[in-house]
Amino acid sequence: MNQIADRSVRSNAGRKAALGFGFAIMALGALILISFSVGRYPVSLNELWLLLWSKISGMPSGLPIAAETVVLKVRGPRLIASMIVGGSLAVSGGVYQGLFRNPLVSPDILGVSSGAALGAVLGIYFSLGVVGIQILAFAGGLSAVAAVYLIGVFLRQHDPVLTLVLAGVVIGTLLGSVVGLIKYLADPYNQLPAITFWLLGSLTGITSADVWVILPAIVLGLTPLYLLRWRMNVMTLGDEEARALGVDTRQIRLIVISAATLITAAAVSVSGIIGWIGLLIPHLARLLVGPDFGRLLPASILLGAGYLLGVDTLARTISTIEVPLGVLTAFIGTPFFIWVLARSQTGWR
Repeated sequence: MNQIADRSVRSNAGRKAALGFGFAIMALGALILISFSVGRYPVSLNELWLLLWSKISGMPSGLPIAAETVVLKVRGPRLIASMIVGGSLAVSGGVYQGLFRNPLVSPDILGVSSGAALGAVLGIYFSLGVVGIQILAFAGGLSAVAAVYLIGVFLRQHDPVLTLVLAGVVIGTLLGSVVGLIKYLADPYNQLPAITFWLLGSLTGITSADVWVILPAIVLGLTPLYLLRWRMNVMTLGDEEARALGVDTRQIRLIVISAATLITAAAVSVSGIIGWIGLLIPHLARLLVGPDFGRLLPASILLGAGYLLGVDTLARTISTIEVPLGVLTAFIGTPFFIWVLARSQTGWR
């Protein structure tokens, strides 16, 4: 009887996950079509099909050059970047929430966003180019988490998870104060507006080169996370239980934190600070496919990509001036998160 009940539970979980993945894929596909179509230069679905067919067959599409430029060189890279950044932040949030066994954890819990912000602000303050700003933001995010982890190793408290969280709060606060100091010293007419705009998050001016720059780092970070998915499931039980099951918790924690930080730093380096995705999307993914990391990771990628793609499309079409992504994600994410909490009620695992 127990075996039959177990098979029934697994079968129901499998059907629920299949429906969840189906919903995520269809929603992402619809958002891709909408994102390509809407904007100051509207493009119909028929024109999109003609452009796609011309690239496949090599035949001319017969459409104006402006339409091809808008779709392939302006909206295309931005669409791809929004999906990569959204999926990356969602995966990092899901990993951190599982690793720290806390549903309120987000990718910036260890100071990666604060470090990236400091690096970017320094790049703007010293009038570096876009590439220099991205490099400093990427390096700042990695350096901040490295400092947090070294503090945790040096202190060696009984609860390493709590130590890392507290160290992340301290380092994040310190870096935030340095960012505030640089904003105070910056030129109020040129540098300060650029700093403020970057900190609010945006994908304006993104190019295909930016996508190719961050893609290797994100793939490099995603690979160990997926390979260690079953060990991450065990880590959610707690350190003592995980060690009893043969998992080297210190080694796994180091690898997972490094991989998630690499993903987050790469994403933030081109998009600026975009909140709520890493906090909200993993909860929605658990509701759709369950807590197993083998399903949670790909579901978080799909949902995070669709969420940021939808927000970015809204940001560039809702007004004559583009609304910062960080503002919209907060407006949309707050009531959405309340709804998710109401649905999940007492349990999140």
